[in-house]
Amino acid sequence: MSVFVLGCRVDALGLDDAVSRIVELAMQPEPSLVVTLGTEMVVRAQTDVRFRELVNTSALSLCDTIGVLFAARLQGAKVRERVAGIDAIDPLCAAFARDAVSVYLLGAKGDTAERAADVLRARHPGLNIVGARDGFFTGDEDFAVADAIKARGAKVIFAGLGSPRQEFWLASHLQRTGASVGLGIGGSFDVLAGNVERAPELWRRANLEWLYRLVREPARWRRQLALPYFVLLALREYASTRLTRRLT
Repeated sequence: MSVFVLGCRVDALGLDDAVSRIVELAMQPEPSLVVTLGTEMVVRAQTDVRFRELVNTSALSLCDTIGVLFAARLQGAKVRERVAGIDAIDPLCAAFARDAVSVYLLGAKGDTAERAADVLRARHPGLNIVGARDGFFTGDEDFAVADAIKARGAKVIFAGLGSPRQEFWLASHLQRTGASVGLGIGGSFDVLAGNVERAPELWRRANLEWLYRLVREPARWRRQLALPYFVLLALREYASTRLTRRLT
């Protein structure tokens, strides 16, 4: 089941079902874009029609943040949990190691992606990570990067280029890479490599991971302004939907 939150499609899948579906897509010959949809992305989609269309035509649009989860439930979706990119990586890698699916890591700065690859190989013996590189390349290098990924024979790309760059890049170049799945995972490489400390489990269970990151990184306050705006828009959409249902 899918619902639309402020014009953006959200697929009502929990983590286990999402992982199973992504593994299925990795076995298919055609390229599939998987979006992990957060509140900032939904806010962007209100004014960026191209980005909204990209989300709505993706193979999967997963509920990444508590804000999107809240709004999806307001629209009647039975979404049990959010599916953050960082939470999906380990179960996906376990499945890829089991099924011999090759993976490429693209994004972050310096050797972060390579160090994240080392962590994932240690956690999941047999995982075939065929390459990793940073995300500091220009548009003139896009084709060369895509061709390099294709030469490595990757079936899945974890793209940590930040949104919306990672989604636009995958939408434009995934087919050229020869990979079957491109998954945007934001800043997950920094967490895996130890550059950034993730919120303790207690904070995550309380759905306050966003607040923990804001306390640790006060410079993020500008980005967090999207959250109250998103809530306002979501409540307005809910009220409008309720009113429409009463009048029909």
